[in-house]
Order: sequence, then structure tokens, then C-alpha cells
Amino acid sequence: MSFFAIMFALLIEQVRPLSRDNPIHSLLRTWVRGTSSNFDAGKPVHGWLAWSLAVLVPTLIVLGVHWLLVWSLGWPVAVLWNVAVLYVTLGFRQFSHHFTDIRDALDAGDEVLARQLLADWQRVDATELPRSEIVRHVIEYSVLAAHRHVFGVLCWYSVLAAFGLGPAGAVFYRLAEFTSRYWQYKNTVDQQPASAALRGVAAGAWTVIDWLPARITALGFAVMGSFEDAIDSWRNYAQRFPNDNDGVILAATSGALNVRLGGEALKTVFSASTSHTFEADVVQQDTESTPGRDPELGHLRSVVGLVWRTVVMWMGLLALLTLARLLG
Repeated sequence: MSFFAIMFALLIEQVRPLSRDNPIHSLLRTWVRGTSSNFDAGKPVHGWLAWSLAVLVPTLIVLGVHWLLVWSLGWPVAVLWNVAVLYVTLGFRQFSHHFTDIRDALDAGDEVLARQLLADWQRVDATELPRSEIVRHVIEYSVLAAHRHVFGVLCWYSVLAAFGLGPAGAVFYRLAEFTSRYWQYKNTVDQQPASAALRGVAAGAWTVIDWLPARITALGFAVMGSFEDAIDSWRNYAQRFPNDNDGVILAATSGALNVRLGGEALKTVFSASTSHTFEADVVQQDTESTPGRDPELGHLRSVVGLVWRTVVMWMGLLALLTLARLLG
């Protein structure tokens, strides 16, 4: 069931991508905002209460609907519910338009437009970036976005679905990522900032939840790229990035494509951030760069190929597991 639900959700998302300001994401943003406003009293116990309500209540509701459909209407209807939930939580088109627009601008030689598009995407100052640094940042942001929108969701969905929990894993993963990012964003604005305890709870929970998916994504990139170089980079250069899980993914990407990643980070210049939406952004700090060739436009095409090959690989593995289950 998992294989077919993922396949149909990805196909539908490619044909008709979910709009950025869709009512479901707006409802979930309101829910997360309400839990912090009502339960964030500044202590760790209150932080865990707010986080549990924000993340676990929607997850349990989705799980309850799944079980209800299975028991009352059967598996075919439950599969449709899985497809609907995955359509909301999974997909390339929630971020890929930024990547495509910047790549097209660089293809046309319009570096000014490329810098502006990058600045609009990540709310950063990109006015001084040379062409190679534009490409580097686009690679890093895009790879991490692909992980959070696709591979991380696939990981948690597939694992929990194998235990009969339906699409609960997809909702759990995306909400855990969103709450960590959203409450960090609230701390940068004057109106109702999130407490340090709440931010710490959400960030700590997200680090634990993303630990396994990040390494599965890195392993997939290694298999579909230059395996030995990716593993070597993973082992030796992941610590050069400020976030452990993100560092594993970016180091593996660097080795898989033989491209230099890391280095001086972009500086945030806008108080309004994409962090209040379900579209993932990346907060970076200054880091040392990995070995590899300087980023070039051709590396953007290589990234697209690497990501899609990895998707095909995991879908193939899921198909084999589904076939084995059906035959067994």
C-alpha cells in the first residue's frame, strides 16, 4: 500500500502542485501558533506540552481517520486517504520553482536576477555573491529542501506505515520540522516570541527525529553518486557544517558530486521569513568548505539527476518490498 500511495501522491503533485497559501497549511499554522500562545509559559514542561499538542494531536487525528477508514470501508479507501495526506506533506513542487527560476536565470547569464531570486527565496543578502557562490548556495538549499520535503517524509511514512500506522509518520515528520523552524522564527519578531524553553524542546526533538532520515538520504546520495567519495566526505567533513544532520547530507552531496560546499554563509536581511510557512528554509552559519571542484552551473543539473535517481532507487526498493509482501 505504501508504494502505491507514494507513487500516486508524487504523480498528482507533479501535475497539480499544492499552492503555497493552501487552507490546510494555513489551518496547521494557526494550530501551531495557538498551542504556543496558550501553553508556552517559559518552562521545559510547558514547552513539551505545547510541542506535544502541536505535533502529536494532528498526527493522532490523521492516524484515527486512517484506522476508521480501514475498519469501516476497507483498504482501498484508506489508500486514498494516504494519498491525500502525502499530497499535502510530500513533494518537490513545494520548493522546486525557486531552484528552476534561479537555474534559468543563470542559464540566461542574468546573475542579477539570480541573486535577487536567491535573496527572495531565503531572505538573505546576495548582492555581493559571485556566480560560483550563487550556485553553491542553491545546491545546499535545494538538497536540504529535497530531504525535508521528500526523503525525510518518505522515511517516516514508510517505517510507520509498515506497522499499520498509515500516513501518521508523514504528518509527524513535517510538523516536527515546521514547529522547530516556526518557533525559532517567532523569536525574531516582536509579537509573542517563543520562549527559550519551547525553542529548545522543538529543536531538540527535531534533531532526534531527523537523525535517521538524514543518514538515509546521505546513503542514497552516496549510492547514486560517487560512493567512495561520498562516504569519505561524510566521515571526514560533516562536522564542518553547523547542524549535525544537515552536515551529513551536505557532506555526502559534496562527495557524491565532487563539488565544494560550505564556507561563508549568507546573511539574513529581512525580518519577515519563510519560516512562518510550511516551505522549508535553511539557517546557516559560517563554516569551512569541503574539498571538491568549485560549483558550476553544470552541478545544478547534476543535483537534479542525483535527487531523482535517489527517488527512483527508494521507490524501487519499496516496490520490491510490496511485491514480496503480496507474494508472501
